[in-house]
Amino acid sequence: MPGGLRDLLNTAHERLQVGEPVVLATVVATRGSTPQKAGAHMMIASDGKMYGTIGGGCIEAEVWSEASRLLRRGESALREFVLADDPDAPGGDVCGGTMEVFIDILKPPAGAVASGRQLALEAGSAAGATGGQRGASTADGESGRPTSPAGESSPAA
Repeated sequence: MPGGLRDLLNTAHERLQVGEPVVLATVVATRGSTPQKAGAHMMIASDGKMYGTIGGGCIEAEVWSEASRLLRRGESALREFVLADDPDAPGGDVCGGTMEVFIDILKPPAGAVASGRQLALEAGSAAGATGGQRGASTADGESGRPTSPAGESSPAA
């Protein structure tokens, strides 16, 4: 089905294969009135773009914010979101229910090609480690840090 879970997972796979981490947010339980039920998915790319939906509006903004924080820390977590703000307050969650969302940080496989942004960071790091010389950088097999053209590991970023 277009726009469904298959498309979402294909997009996640594509991003992971080019070296970008992604977040898969899955509604795992609900209580009361909620915009989506268990099984709804949303993917958030490292650039902040969202795919899929877990309910729209405020709940997605709250999950996006928490997912961004967890992505920076490299941690997955189960979080509870209460949709019961004051209905008279602007922008409040008024469904009245509770959603439990598993926010899963998916990291690229070891052999993934780095994105352009990552390559630029690695090239800059390698140039600094070699006294400003430019050259292709690769990752050493142990730490994943870029190496200089001479094969020396550059400092951790």
